[in-house]
Amino acid sequence: MIKKRELSDLDLNSVEVKLSEHYEKLESLRFQKSMQQIENPLEIKFLKKEIAQLKTLLNEYKLGLRGEYATND
Repeated sequence: MIKKRELSDLDLNSVEVKLSEHYEKLESLRFQKSMQQIENPLEIKFLKKEIAQLKTLLNEYKLGLRGEYATND
């Protein structure tokens, strides 16, 4: 599970890389689930939550709320 402190330390490229890795892992887990070979089914739930957190972070970068273009009001 990714901690919020670790999320704030990630830059845009790291977020994109982690997001693609998580999507690949989710696909693998779904395949294992369909074959009934998954050890921990809750892992899918946690992975989906991390994907949502990464997508939120990515959106914040795109909106300019994070990164070098962020404005501090």
